[in-house]
Amino acid sequence: MDFLPQSPSAFEFHHIRYEKQPPVARVIINRPDVLNALNFAALREMSRAFEDASWDDGIAAVILTGTGDRAFCTGADLDEQSLFVRRPRDYWKWMGAFIEAQERLRNIGKPTVARLNGMVVGGGNEFNLACDLAIAAEDVVIRHVGPVRGSVPAAGATQWLPIVVGDRRAREILFLCEEISAPQALAWGLVNEVVPRRELDAAVERLAQKLVRTLPEVTRYTKQQLNFWRDLSWHLTVGHARDWLTLHAGSPETQEGLEAFHEKRPVDHAGIRQRLAEGASTEYRWGPPTRTCPSCGARHLPEEFTFCGQCGHKL
Repeated sequence: MDFLPQSPSAFEFHHIRYEKQPPVARVIINRPDVLNALNFAALREMSRAFEDASWDDGIAAVILTGTGDRAFCTGADLDEQSLFVRRPRDYWKWMGAFIEAQERLRNIGKPTVARLNGMVVGGGNEFNLACDLAIAAEDVVIRHVGPVRGSVPAAGATQWLPIVVGDRRAREILFLCEEISAPQALAWGLVNEVVPRRELDAAVERLAQKLVRTLPEVTRYTKQQLNFWRDLSWHLTVGHARDWLTLHAGSPETQEGLEAFHEKRPVDHAGIRQRLAEGASTEYRWGPPTRTCPSCGARHLPEEFTFCGQCGHKL
């Protein structure tokens, strides 16, 4: 039957590792060369692994982690995100894969543990939040970067952080974009346990075995009820977030953030604000496309252009 679970080797995943040692399954983001950043293909593979683990009655708990010791997950792959500056509408497809992976994880029907083995950034923290429990190595830091780096604003953290850490702390995390140490994350309730790095695997295994010693149907229903507030806030807002993020995937702020990342320089916050103060468009780098060339008739030229991009005539 189609819904029967499969051996992990049957999937031939390239961007994640999927391991099953019943009663525990592990989904491991396997892109250490980019700090386990998420591209479209990785998100699709994660969805398939979560689906299989959900259907496998031999699996009682699922662990989510990343390869290596530098990063759990650092959110969206910015090399891939740069492509959306040219084709913003494709971001809608990427965000769809992100939403699907998040929802399959939250609705997996079994307790899930985030094994935080390294830095947790942006969308990586949203996958941390989507898990039921989290254990972090003591040197791990958690951070969101959207308003500072100009990359994608949070979609998931904006809904769930106020529930997990409280409204004021959520605003501090998302506005200031400062690193949160593992001990601070523990004090705020963002993780359940912090251990020395050498003890991380033993602590995760210990927690997983406690989760195994529960009744599956009662646990599944308990999880379903516990998801209420997260699901309510998520479903009221995530569709709007998907469209807003798509419309702004090629915006000047997003482009500046991506360029700064690739050029390894600070984001020009002052320059962006100066342009706004001078009345510049927030949607178009060179102004809205409203001009027509008096020489060749080319239309939809940006207002700030001095010369026609078609024939070179002075505008």
